[in-house]
This record gives sequence, structure tokens and C-alpha cells, in this order.
Amino acid sequence: MGPISSAYSRLYGAKGWAALGAAAVVLFLVFPLLNLVAPASSPFHVSAYWVTLIGKIMCYAIVAVAMDLIWGYAGILSLGHGLFFALGGYAFGMYLMRQIGADGQYRVNMPDFMVFLDWKEFPWQWWNSDQFWWAMLLVVLVPGLLAFVFGYFAFRSRVKGVYFSIITQALTYAAMLLFFRNATGFGGNNGFTDFKRILGIPITTPEARMALFAITAAVLIGTLLLGRFIVTSKFGRVLAAIRDAEQRVMFCGYNTAHYKLFVWTLSAVLCGIAGALYVPQVGIINPSEMSPANSIEIAIWVAVGGRGTLVGAIVGAGIVNGAKSFLTQAFPEVWLYFLGLLFILVTLFLPQGVVGVLGQIRDKLRVRKLARTQPAKAL
Repeated sequence: MGPISSAYSRLYGAKGWAALGAAAVVLFLVFPLLNLVAPASSPFHVSAYWVTLIGKIMCYAIVAVAMDLIWGYAGILSLGHGLFFALGGYAFGMYLMRQIGADGQYRVNMPDFMVFLDWKEFPWQWWNSDQFWWAMLLVVLVPGLLAFVFGYFAFRSRVKGVYFSIITQALTYAAMLLFFRNATGFGGNNGFTDFKRILGIPITTPEARMALFAITAAVLIGTLLLGRFIVTSKFGRVLAAIRDAEQRVMFCGYNTAHYKLFVWTLSAVLCGIAGALYVPQVGIINPSEMSPANSIEIAIWVAVGGRGTLVGAIVGAGIVNGAKSFLTQAFPEVWLYFLGLLFILVTLFLPQGVVGVLGQIRDKLRVRKLARTQPAKAL
């Protein structure tokens, strides 16, 4: 086995790569065919509703993997990751609003909310926002720089545990209040909506939606591979040691603040990218995405799927958001009770999450199989 094959084997193993390949075939081949080729009258047709729903859940799954990197492997519980997600969405949302051009309600080359509020020109933060490359740069830089500056002072001051969680929650709440103000130039409580085009391409066409779906799937798979590469490396082993016994790691000569700052900033950037993919698919971004409740829910996704597994984060995001979409339609008046019951049951009976329980079952089956085969070998 060569060095490259050996690295791939360590990254996921044969079964892991097979599962990842199967998922890629479904997302990149099966779904596009069933959506674009299969006629709407066919029972195999995948409607635009399902494309949008699954695309949205994949965006949430990227955020969940980003959260698992810092919580599951570094022991840093953030209750403010919704802020980084929303900042990425707003950064790309500005570009989408500029792409509307003069097709808005007031027929002028300026977003409707600015015309309504009697803005005469774009504020400074909208500079160059009509350029796609600049929007992509902002998607990465805005959440990344904020996370870096915040993390630098927090980790340097050795703020951790519940205190760090409370501060991140306060940070996202303050940002939400700021973005609710019309004077900030981000649409106030209504935010951004009514998007028309991306790179001059109509955003509502089936082909454009499927392209966004495929890009989101590619980013999700790339995020999972990147996360797996990090946690299986020496860097990841140091992170796990910091999570379990930070004082001992510092005694061994490691600067733990540098490790935590890197993974914290990377996690924020991944959330910003997820937010940028979320906005054109869902069609809206507003300050409610920054609410502390949303950030708490991100942690719940990871807990439900299985903290410290990466794949569990994706599973948890799918289960919780899939259940939410179903329950809001089937039981619109009491769906919150069902969702609360789900969280309670997971906390009581699945403390290691769904993937953790499946791993325990797999290990027990292996032990039983080994117990059956060993006597036969002895004979």
C-alpha cells in the first residue's frame, strides 16, 4: 500500500469511503436526474420543495460539523455560532440585493428598503458589494476576522467553560439587536429578500437551484473530509488532549491558545460559507438568524447526532431539522412540544447521540462474533 492510499485509509477506511461515495452518487447524480429529467407526473420526481429543503439541511449540517470541531474535539462550547452563519449570509445577501438592479418595486438601482427609508446612496459597508469576488471574500473574512479577534482575547485570557459560552451568547444577542436597527443599512427586521439573480443567472430556475444544491453538497463533503483530516492528525490529537486535560497539555510545553484559536476561526469561516449557501436557496436572511435560540439549537444538533464524531453532527442536523419540517406541517400548533420531547428523550436515553449508540451496538456485535469464532479456532 502506497503512502497516499495509506493516508486515505487512515482518514476514513474502506467502508467510510464506500458510504461517502454512495452519498456523492445520490447527491450529484440521482437527485439532479430525478429533479431535472424525471417529469413532474412521475412518482420518482423530486420536487423543488425537496431540493430546497435538503439543500437547507445540508447548510445546517455544515454548521453542525463546524460546531463539532470546536465542541466535540476541543471542548469549546459556543452558543454564538448563529452569528457567524448569519454574517456569511448577510455578506452574500448584499451581493444578491445588488443583483436585483432596477427590478425592485421602486424601479431604481437600489434595494427597496433603502428607497423606502430615503437613503440617497449606499452606506460604506456596501462598497463594491456588486462584485461577486468581493462578496465571496467578505463571506470568509467577516466571520473569520470577528472570530479571530474575539478568540484571541478570550483564549489569551483563558476564558473557558460556561463563561465562554455565556460571552458568545451575549455577542450574538448584541449583534442581533444591532442588525434589527434600520440605521445599520441591512434592512432592519425584514433583512434581505426577493433575490433575482446570481452572476446574471435567474435564481429561481430549476437548473440554478440544482446547481446551488450540488455546490452545497460538495462543500458539505469537503467540510467533512477537512474535519476528519484535522481530527486524525497530530493537531487533532493535541485538540483532544486540550479538551480532556488542558493543564497537562500546557505543562508539556504546548501553547493551547494557538490551537484553540485556529480551530475556532476555521469553524467560524465554515459557518459563514454555510450561511452564504443558505441565503440564495431559502431566499431570505434577517436578524432572527442571530437569535441565541438558533445558536443553542446548533449545539443540540451535535448532541443529538453524537458529539465528537463529525458524521453524527450531520445526522443530528438532519434528524432535528427534518423532524421540525414535518412537525410544523403535520402538527402546527403543538410541534414545539414534540421537538422538546425529542430533545428530552435523547438526553435521557442517548447521551452519546445516535451515532454513539450505533457504535456501541456495532462493538457489541463484534464482541459476540469474536466470542463465537474463537472457540471454533481453538478446536
